[in-house]
Amino acid sequence: MKIKVISYSLTGNNEALAKCVAEKLGADHTVVRENKKRNMGTIVFDLLFNRTPKVLPKVEEMKENDMLLLFGPIWMGCVATPLRVYLKQIKKTGIKYAFISISGGADGPNTKLSDELIKITGKKPIDVIDLHIADLLPKNPKPTRDDTSKYRINRNDIDKLTETVVQKLKHLI
Repeated sequence: MKIKVISYSLTGNNEALAKCVAEKLGADHTVVRENKKRNMGTIVFDLLFNRTPKVLPKVEEMKENDMLLLFGPIWMGCVATPLRVYLKQIKKTGIKYAFISISGGADGPNTKLSDELIKITGKKPIDVIDLHIADLLPKNPKPTRDDTSKYRINRNDIDKLTETVVQKLKHLI
């Protein structure tokens, strides 16, 4: 089975996890980049106006892959907008995909994530793995958005999270 890992990461957390998972699965890894520096204003405007920003590399032909694993953060309950161009390509190709995210989680699970993915791609993902930084932090005091936004996963976190992701995907591969 030919697997392609595609990741977008503003802080580096999702990219680090995607890189490690790709290595573990022997998959190619494509890192999504933007021409312009992203800030909270562009995040909000992209989400409010349903904008899809320009990204690099341009969407390549994905039909040669059996499955895509997309890694990216969740912003205000929604998939990070730089991944939308790749999700829209799934709608055109019909390729199987899973979505994996390590995001804040201070406000709890992202309950509408699967519905958003279906709306963009036109098909249900084979899996959604919604991991939270809040689960990596001490429970007392309860982690805040500020705590989770500042946290950068370390090697130990990456190893544990990679094992979790690979175990959850094992039955699909």
